Formats: sequence, C-alpha cells, structure tokens
Amino acid sequence: MSLKKVYRKTGWLGAVVLLLTACEGSQSALDPAGSAAELIARLWWPTLFVATLVTLLVLTLLAVAVFRAHKKHAELPLSVRQSRNLVIAGGIILPLAATIPFALSSFSIGRTIHAPLPDDALTVEVIGKQWWWEVHYLDEAGDRIATTANEIHIPVDEPIRFLLSSDNVIHSFWVPNLQGKTDMIPGRTNLTSMTADEPGVYRGQCAEYCGTQHALMAFLLVAEAPEAFDDWLAHQRQPAREPATDAQARGREVFLEAECADCHTIRGTPADGEDGPDLTHIASRQTLAGATVPNRIGHLGGWITDPQHIKPGNKMPPSELSPEELQTLLGYLESLE
Repeated sequence: MSLKKVYRKTGWLGAVVLLLTACEGSQSALDPAGSAAELIARLWWPTLFVATLVTLLVLTLLAVAVFRAHKKHAELPLSVRQSRNLVIAGGIILPLAATIPFALSSFSIGRTIHAPLPDDALTVEVIGKQWWWEVHYLDEAGDRIATTANEIHIPVDEPIRFLLSSDNVIHSFWVPNLQGKTDMIPGRTNLTSMTADEPGVYRGQCAEYCGTQHALMAFLLVAEAPEAFDDWLAHQRQPAREPATDAQARGREVFLEAECADCHTIRGTPADGEDGPDLTHIASRQTLAGATVPNRIGHLGGWITDPQHIKPGNKMPPSELSPEELQTLLGYLESLE
C-alpha cells in the first residue's frame, strides 16, 4: 500500500509507522543482521527519540511565542536576569545534556566496531569501478587466491576484514544490514570489517555519488555457513570448466574471437582482460551488471547485445553477433558455474 493511501486511512501516525516498518529488509540499517549494525541501530533509536522530543519542544515554544505576540495585552517581557538564566538553561545546559551522552556512546561504539581483527581473519579486497565491484579473496600472505565481481560471500559468525579502494573516482562501500559506510578513495586503501550473525543475502550499495549509474552500482553479500563458504571459495579458486559439448566449445571460440577476451578474464583460457569483470564462474552469480538484473539467459543475452539499454553510460560496448553466435556464446557462459 502506498504512503498516500495509508495517510488517507490512518493519518500521520499510520504514515510514520509505515515509514519505519518499510525500513525492514535486505537493505536497511534498521534491520541489523550483524554486530556492527546492531550497535549502530542501538544508538540510532534513542537519538531519534531525543531529537523528536527536542523538535517538539522547539515547535511548542515557537507556537507559544507567536500566540503571545498576538495577544492584545501581552505580559511584560522577562527581566534581564530571567532571560540570562533561560539562555543558559535552554541554550547551553540542555543541549550539552542531550548531546554529550550520544557523543560518548558514538565514540565507544566506533572503537568497538573498529577494534583490531585476528591476524588470521579472512581478508577480502574490494575495488570500486564505474559501475561495478571487483572482488578478490586474499590468503594470509596477501596474495589473491580467488576473484569474482558484484557478489561477495562470507561465513557467518566470523569477523571479515575488507580492504577498500577505487581506481577511478570516490565510491562508498555500504551493506546497511551489517556495517556503516566506508569511502573508497583513489590511491588509498581504507579498512573496515563486518560480522554477519545470520545467514542471508544482503544488498550492498555505493553510497557516494560516482557518476551516471551510481544508483545501479550495487552488489550482493551472501552470508552462509562456514562449510558452505569453504566449498564456494574452493570452487571459485578453480579455473573455468572445459566445454562439455561441441556447442559450448564453439561458444568459447566466439568469446575469444569477438574481442570479449580483451576486457574479460576466464581463467583456464587465453582470455585475460582486466577492464571488465572476471567471468570464470559467471553462471554461479545471482545478478548481472552490478546487481541490476537477474542472472538469467535472457538478461545475459540482452546485456551482451545492448548493454547501454540496461545501464546507459557503462563502458561495455554492444556486441554485433549473429543469432547463432549469440546462442552458442550464451550456452558457453551458462556452463561456467
């Protein structure tokens, strides 16, 4: 039901309740599924309550002042001493009493969230692109052991270290259900961490305007049981599977000959392009084009044929393939699980 319809039936109270409950789900800081997000939410709710009380108090005082100003026999103004006491109480003491506890709580929560992680914590490197996410998993020596794009898998109940950077403009890495925002600045690597308390698929988003398709620069974060994550990571470390049929083999030839390999990598083949996402296991991903469309064969075909229609301004050019070439290419890419 729309906000307008709710307001008509229930008034302002119902509209406010709808706005608050609408913040639940896979991209809401008010629906925490991680320890950091839980701490942030605990601070946000009392801050909202106190800010609401202060706003109501200010509006009430303003209404009283306006009403008194229009009375024909208004009382004499306050004395200088009374005015001074009112300014001290209302302009200094009350604001400090309201803000100091929140400042101290914010400082304490910040220290807790950014506490050092164990040396053996899983490290994930994320690089912001225009407009997608390059993701590398690192071993304890800092070497890349697996690469994917626009989809991050992590084990639940384990702290994960994220190394964040950009090779173009400023981006901001944000998974509202799990952690606050962290900027990704060209020439610099920022550090953040998060722990998922519950399995699930959480939507992440770029939270810093970065160009035409900023709104469609999203990703999925999949939190799963440690055993499932270990199996997923082991599979991601493997090269692409060999074609199982002649049609898939022809599809691989189309990929290599149609200049797709100039921008994309498929490990285990001569394709080693670095401008676009690694496609070694593209069929295992849930979405395409930075979580813009589902990863289905129809959307994949549309993306290859006319990517500008789906995400205008992106750097992937359209492909001029015959229907037969497109079908064989799709068959090959669909086999890369």
